[in-house]
Amino acid sequence: MSQSKKIFYAFVWFCLHFEGRIGVFGVEPGQIKTATEGDSVTLQTEIRRGEDLLWMFGPREVLIAQVRKEAGVFNVYDGADGRFRDRLVLNYDTGSLTVKNIRPEHAGLYKLEIISNTVSHKTFTVSVYARLPIPVITRDSSQCSSSSSSSSYCSLLCSVVNVSHVTLSWYKGNSLLSSISVSDLSISLSLPLEVEYQDKNNYSCVLNNPISNQTTHLDISELCWPCPAPLPIPVITRDSPTCSSSASHQNCSFLCSVVNVSRVTLSWYKGNSLLSNISVSDLSISLSLPLEVEYQEKNTYSCVLNNPISNQTTHLNIDQLCQPCPGRVHCCGFTETVVRLAGSVLVGLATVAVLVYDIRSRRSYQKRREQTPHADEYDDVAAGH
Repeated sequence: MSQSKKIFYAFVWFCLHFEGRIGVFGVEPGQIKTATEGDSVTLQTEIRRGEDLLWMFGPREVLIAQVRKEAGVFNVYDGADGRFRDRLVLNYDTGSLTVKNIRPEHAGLYKLEIISNTVSHKTFTVSVYARLPIPVITRDSSQCSSSSSSSSYCSLLCSVVNVSHVTLSWYKGNSLLSSISVSDLSISLSLPLEVEYQDKNNYSCVLNNPISNQTTHLDISELCWPCPAPLPIPVITRDSPTCSSSASHQNCSFLCSVVNVSRVTLSWYKGNSLLSNISVSDLSISLSLPLEVEYQEKNTYSCVLNNPISNQTTHLNIDQLCQPCPGRVHCCGFTETVVRLAGSVLVGLATVAVLVYDIRSRRSYQKRREQTPHADEYDDVAAGH
């Protein structure tokens, strides 16, 4: 074998051997780091005597930290857009870099440049995943509104909102039944499941990404019960017994009522604000819920009956139902009352004035008769003529 071939083979062996330890041209194979949003991630290294370190981030290799141990230089930087402000910590002994309270904008490629007599590099690829929400299992309310739904099966939905890079799955025991995945987009996911009402198996809904998971176990007895009968419409009536009580003249009392209901809630609303409610579970009973408003009230009130899958609403018509109690005078406003009172006073004063005038006239006539003895004879002669 010629000398040139020996040199060539030796060079190839050297490259292959050297690549296995630190990579071609002094770049060590990249490390992959994964983290959950809010955690801290440490990029490990070990500084040697006479070495300087430069930590860089992203494809543009923005300088974010510098170590010159022998010169006592340990600096961290915020980055060009400030994304690393108050988040970087250098280890003075090793030169390792820690990113605190990591966020998705801190994911990407980190490059460490090691400078001594030669220059070498390390790379770290960091992936950041959002904290997973807990999956929510609900009854599929459309099942009870569909005439084609099976009476022996219960339809369920497992849902999560605002997720990315996750998989949502249904399990029966440890066996995977179905799954759905999403990659980059932050969206909402729902996965259906149908079970029998009397099913005794263990079901669970699992949300997972490459580093964590959240699980919700299905309680069939709580969610899966036969579809209820259609809800009755709440009836609003005037609470008439208050008319015989000492209730305020300014208030009007109502009752919202339903009969033969179970697993429902009866509520009074003022606009969109809940005022009061009452619930019943398994027993089939009648419910009534009182409400008191002013006669001239202009707000909108409604009585709502609901269960987990439907509701019925009745709106209160105050003008129609809120009339004054029988036997109570509630005919007029303040101004009209004052006018009527003033008229009554004037009539009274006029009556008194007439009576006083009549009395004085009679007294004056009587006095003249007493002072003129022949007044009567004169009156008789005048009458005869």
